[in-house]
Amino acid sequence: MTATAQRLDATVPDAKTATPARRRRAILPTEGHPSVRPPAAAHLSDEQVATMAVELDAIRDGILASRGSHDAAYIRRVIKTQRTLELAGRASLVFASFPPAWIAGVGMLSVAKIIENMEIGHNVLHGQWDWMRDPDIHSTTWEWDFVTPAASWKHTHNDLHHVWTNVVGKDRDVGYNILRISEDQVWRPWNLGNPLYNALLAPIFEWGIAVYDLELDEVAAGNKTKTELRRDLRAMGKKVARQFGKDYLATPLVAALTGSFVPALVGTLTANAIRNVWAHAVIFCGHFPEGADTFTEDMIDGETRGDWYVRQMIGSANISGSKAIHFMTGNLSHQIEHHLFPDLPSNRYAEVAPQVREICSRYGLPYNTGPMWKQVGSTWGKIFRLALPPKGHFAKA
Repeated sequence: MTATAQRLDATVPDAKTATPARRRRAILPTEGHPSVRPPAAAHLSDEQVATMAVELDAIRDGILASRGSHDAAYIRRVIKTQRTLELAGRASLVFASFPPAWIAGVGMLSVAKIIENMEIGHNVLHGQWDWMRDPDIHSTTWEWDFVTPAASWKHTHNDLHHVWTNVVGKDRDVGYNILRISEDQVWRPWNLGNPLYNALLAPIFEWGIAVYDLELDEVAAGNKTKTELRRDLRAMGKKVARQFGKDYLATPLVAALTGSFVPALVGTLTANAIRNVWAHAVIFCGHFPEGADTFTEDMIDGETRGDWYVRQMIGSANISGSKAIHFMTGNLSHQIEHHLFPDLPSNRYAEVAPQVREICSRYGLPYNTGPMWKQVGSTWGKIFRLALPPKGHFAKA
């Protein structure tokens, strides 16, 4: 195992993970095996898993070694395009009382917000561009166009979700404390509302994530202090004020000069809703369609680096499609590759995807991929199915 691969799971205590119970686990071993491997990987021997890890480490190290000016030019070009679109969209909304201007403004602002969240913000906050040493494009300085503060999201997403991917009881992203999304989750009567909860969540997804990132359930369980909660509430309040000032005050007030205050306000609300629905669809397609496995805690007891790789591959799902689809999803259409290598530049995932798919095929592991319509339909089908009690539930009761 290479040193760069070993560091990926290292414990990194900081302001967000100071409580010992909430720290990331230490470096994973290279030898051994978990108490039980997931069914999809039960046929693999310890030696095969270890060999596969070496192959995947080599892919990662190859990309790390080849990063350069072409990658830096890419992200700077994307940021410039996004900011131009946002400026043009807000300028169009100044004249939003004229329907064509409203449509153009909403369209450009929606696309700008999607690009900022998916291809820029999400990936910058993963540290994918920290190697450039550009203080303006760095995981420690970037604040994205989302109501949840970047620091809170990095804790729940980078430090928890990407470490404990799809482990029921450890990865709180499994259903986001709202949905029953795995058969390993105990069914409760309120789960009958699964489809309704999901439909309501989509247009306000950024708000759902903001509340989720407060970790209120962790406060109730005693794993997060009230002092930490107050700190996070203050940070969220500042971020909400900033977002409201930009979207619902500044743009509409300028538009008021042309008699377009209300249409501009509705336009920014619409752009945010469109962005939220899109982000919700992409995220859910990458984690919850049929075939994306979830795991029990005994499946990670004794987990090696290779087994961690296996869990990322069989617990994630891709979206097939055009370059435009890949770009607009922030390359999270390559969710499998992203979970294997979360710190690689997003523009390189398409390059490594064929290699990862070949490894999955050679080791007899599923590679879950399909067009977006199929993955969205599969996810919704699963949400409806798991809203119902498992067979024999009432007989057991």
